Amino acid sequence: MNKAVFLDRDGVINYDDGHVGRIKDFKFLSGVFEAIQKLQSAGYLIIIVTNQAGIAKKYFSEDDYRKLTEYMLNKFRAAGIEIKKVYYCPHHQEDNCDCRKPKIKFLKEASLEFGIDLNSSWVVGDKLTDVEMGKNAGCKTILIDSKYVNNIKIEKVKDLLEASHIIINYQ
Repeated sequence: MNKAVFLDRDGVINYDDGHVGRIKDFKFLSGVFEAIQKLQSAGYLIIIVTNQAGIAKKYFSEDDYRKLTEYMLNKFRAAGIEIKKVYYCPHHQEDNCDCRKPKIKFLKEASLEFGIDLNSSWVVGDKLTDVEMGKNAGCKTILIDSKYVNNIKIEKVKDLLEASHIIINYQ
């Protein structure tokens, strides 16, 4: 069985300025490439799971989202990083779909598709829904400090690079 690190996108991989859906608005956070390279070298599959309600809200089109995703994946490939898959939910929170975090549809799909042991895997995100999704699926979780959780009394890390050190050194 494989082990994976499931990453949220906005606020973990790139700056989150609210509904980032176009290449011109996408900026990688510092340390992201180094962190993912370390996780990949430690034997983790890297998978992105992201809620993208900006599509449903018509802030950007699904085509804009796909172009941005391809841009991001190309930047990772150029750095020798393989993102196994990007799962995204394009729905409103009110739609009550089965793919929006904290629901675990995408983690279960990835587990089947890539032979992943969810109990040996991690979820890293910057919102409580990321952590809830991970816990609901039996994964270990790490919360990155962000504007969404800075007033919540829960253990947080500064960024993905700090999270990668915890994951790699976990016994």
